[in-house]
Amino acid sequence: MASEGTEERTDGPATTDRGSDGSPAASAEAARPASGETVRVDSWIWSVRLVKTRSAGATACRGGHVRVNGERVKPAYALRVGDEVRLRQAAGHERIVVVKRLIRKRVGAPVAVECYVDNSPPPPPREATAPAGIRDRGTGRPTKRDRRDLERLRGLAESANAERQRRPT
Repeated sequence: MASEGTEERTDGPATTDRGSDGSPAASAEAARPASGETVRVDSWIWSVRLVKTRSAGATACRGGHVRVNGERVKPAYALRVGDEVRLRQAAGHERIVVVKRLIRKRVGAPVAVECYVDNSPPPPPREATAPAGIRDRGTGRPTKRDRRDLERLRGLAESANAERQRRPT
């Protein structure tokens, strides 16, 4: 009886997310849903690594941070190829992606990038700031002269001087 169960199994003793040849493309094919099936939007944004966890994707949908074709959607919304997904992330950054391929399982980053077209605007450039004054460990509390030098280095001297002038004496 035990041998009958092993004869029916043809995929081998240990199956993984990768296909039979082990390539990433085969991995994406294995993660693809059967024809005619749909994929939930929270599952898809997790699968293509736009969010860290599926529950974070569902929370983003419930909070109104995910829009498909301009409309707020619930986590169970059925996604289709060609849909535009807008995901508002931390610090106001918005990811705009167009669905190229539906996948159900989470795949590696190189494969995930092939599943969408990224139309996101480039992130705003970071302001060039001078490095904060680095003090040697154990030198103690900065003196008044040290503090003023640090403020001058950071560009805070103008605001500190203006504040001192506003105070009545």
